[in-house]
Amino acid sequence: MAELVYRPIVGAARTMFKALDLKIDTQGAHHIPQTGGAVLVSNHIGYLDFIFSGLAALPQKRLVRFMAKESVFRHRVGGPLMRGMKHIPVDRQKGEAAYQHALDALRSGEIIGVFPEATISQSFTLKSFKSGAARLAQEAGVPLIPMALWGTQRLWTKGRPRNLRRSHIPITIRVGEPMEAPADQYAGAITRRLRERVQELLEAAQRAYPVRPKDASDTWWVPAHLGGTAPSPAELREAR
Repeated sequence: MAELVYRPIVGAARTMFKALDLKIDTQGAHHIPQTGGAVLVSNHIGYLDFIFSGLAALPQKRLVRFMAKESVFRHRVGGPLMRGMKHIPVDRQKGEAAYQHALDALRSGEIIGVFPEATISQSFTLKSFKSGAARLAQEAGVPLIPMALWGTQRLWTKGRPRNLRRSHIPITIRVGEPMEAPADQYAGAITRRLRERVQELLEAAQRAYPVRPKDASDTWWVPAHLGGTAPSPAELREAR
């Protein structure tokens, strides 16, 4: 029954992206397994990241169940859709229930999508990773699939107005080779390797990105270390 909701939503997203004339460049989608469970792990720079991460799995005919904060499921419109697509609500005060829900889904052969930074990175650089993705993969005996997104922050991100006009924005997606998560290894060490791999993919996506800021007013979406005017991680820490 869930796919009666999920597939039409996918179709609607594709129609919207076509209307916006987004230039989506995806490489590495073949690394997503065609069968069996896996934990798909991505950086998080915009509110639409879960849609683009999910699109990357479609060539393999897979649907991704994302772990998302519980408040999203209380939204009058979005909540029923999220539940209908079998995404997983995460109450940060009661994380055990969400963890078990995700674990059960992995064991039943689902792909679970996780943003281990937990929140959107306003610096557009990688924040520290929570170890939950590694622990899920270890306990379920499934691989981790690293992924990086770039350009999604230009559509809709924290602290910026939405740009859902026909603006021809490129979106770059890079999916890496599966990573094993051995049960006898420390989850923190696996998480560090996972973050390193996502960082490599992010840098590859940034190098491949086909456009640069148009002028000085358009540098907000570029990280400070790449010459942009996005706040640096240090500046964000000081502003808290």
